[in-house]
Amino acid sequence: MALDGLVVHSLADELGRCLCGAKIDKVYQPEEDEILLQIRNHKINYRLVLSASASNPRVYLADDYKKSNPKKAPMFCMLLRKYIQGGVITAVEQVGFERILKISVESFDELKEKSIKNIYIEIMGRHSNIILVSEKDNRIIDAVKRVPVSVSRVRQILPGQDYVLPPSQDKLSPLEKIELDEFSSSIRLHDMPVFKAIYSSILGVSPTVAREICFRAGVDKSELAPSLSDSEIEKIYNSFESIFSSVRKNEFSPCIIINEKVDRIVDFSCIDLLMYHEITSIKRDSISAVIEEYYRTKDIKDRIHQKSAVMKKNISIKLERLIHKLEKQKKELIESENAEEFKIKGELITSYIYMIEKGMESVEVQNFYDPEYSNITITLNKNLTPSENAQKYFKKYNKLKNAKVEITHQMSMTKEEVDYLENIIFSIENCENTKELRDIREELIKTGYVKSQKKIGKKDNQPSTAPLEFISSDGVKILVGKNNRQNDYLTLRLADNDDIWMHTKDIPGSHVIVKCAGTEVSDKTLTEAATLAAYYSKARMSAKVPVDYTKRKNVKKPSGAKPGMVIYETNNTAYVDPSEEVVASLKIKE
Repeated sequence: MALDGLVVHSLADELGRCLCGAKIDKVYQPEEDEILLQIRNHKINYRLVLSASASNPRVYLADDYKKSNPKKAPMFCMLLRKYIQGGVITAVEQVGFERILKISVESFDELKEKSIKNIYIEIMGRHSNIILVSEKDNRIIDAVKRVPVSVSRVRQILPGQDYVLPPSQDKLSPLEKIELDEFSSSIRLHDMPVFKAIYSSILGVSPTVAREICFRAGVDKSELAPSLSDSEIEKIYNSFESIFSSVRKNEFSPCIIINEKVDRIVDFSCIDLLMYHEITSIKRDSISAVIEEYYRTKDIKDRIHQKSAVMKKNISIKLERLIHKLEKQKKELIESENAEEFKIKGELITSYIYMIEKGMESVEVQNFYDPEYSNITITLNKNLTPSENAQKYFKKYNKLKNAKVEITHQMSMTKEEVDYLENIIFSIENCENTKELRDIREELIKTGYVKSQKKIGKKDNQPSTAPLEFISSDGVKILVGKNNRQNDYLTLRLADNDDIWMHTKDIPGSHVIVKCAGTEVSDKTLTEAATLAAYYSKARMSAKVPVDYTKRKNVKKPSGAKPGMVIYETNNTAYVDPSEEVVASLKIKE
């Protein structure tokens, strides 16, 4: 879920209690759309993260923040240092019940007089922004994302412009007492499922909170709003009031919902989410801790996706060209397999040369090479003599006959390159950190697929990050490579000769090693390892995925083969269904 007005309200309360009267010591800008403020209050150091990320906008106090800062500070960072560094936070408040936070900072201006600057953090999806505004004249000093008239005619965010709040939504404010009749008429006005009608009518309420209101009321969330009975509306109203009466008193219960079967965070809120009673709900003392935990992995993946987008696009274009080339080669191979037809036509022209004259466009003759002696029409070039037409067919025959061997060889090389690039795209999609992405880029530079002014030396091929580690139900260690460099290192250097090696059959994916060193492993361990191989492959969403397995000593890397490419023999094949639950149960808990 995204941060709704309810979460922002609890966040404003928390930040107000922690930061009012605090001094801003340092200002950093680790990302183009993210600001980090180092703050000190009552001998306690805080790190406040303000993010206007299009996919994961958020504000929170960070406990574990590891992003490095650029060598040269961006312009907006320098401007914030000028106006708010050394200043004191006087207030933190939510604007209305919207997803907007306002942080007021008192500092000395150029004339050594105290003035207040307001930082507005607008949490609005791709329109999210961080805007610095002078309180004296309500003028925008600057923003992390400038919005000129060419982008929006309704609301420009530019230095010198008056700061205007986003257009208000015509909804009921839950911070004010709403009577039952007003609540009922507003909900029934919408011809849609009741949970949608709730968040369409009430300001700051997300779909998650709307579903929670329905769950507590015991009303089916999918029931159409206009068809609700008076008693059902009253139950929903009472459920709504029960939640927001606590909110109005600033009483919150930050929680994060985890599906432990797949080891995944499902949702979060600042209220108890009783509708998730079948899975684990973990309570936290701070809404910031919940936000940080929820967005930590999500933000990393989105940042990696942004950084890898150009590289992935370039590889995808090359891959499309290779696939087109392979299709063309297949057609040429089929044509070369019909070489005998051209030889027969040349022979027939020679045999029936007395029937053919220059200027003819075709001739119909009896085909004595056909068991049924059927007639065949042979196309002729009217500008050539009969003998020259025969020679033309013989030349075509000889060309295709020789081409068959070459085309087969070229197809093999093209197919190998297609497999390699598909594996690269798979590896990019599965990157979990920038080090893994850097390994892939360096590999592509070495193999000539990416140009770089910086030369990559012939350093050790050991990857920057370690393969994934799992433990089978029987206690056997299983290792999984995440990219070609990891795959090569895992298979060719870490694995013992008698370990078991696995890979999806003819499908891009990870190398998997069962660390058994020749000792017999159970069928259960083999099935679990094969499930990992299927899950960490392009066939993750498929069923009955074929996984080849053999002893590591049967796996060879041909001379000159691309990274991650191997050949193997004397293998068996298992068919398994990829399972996220199995993967989560085998993963070593940190």
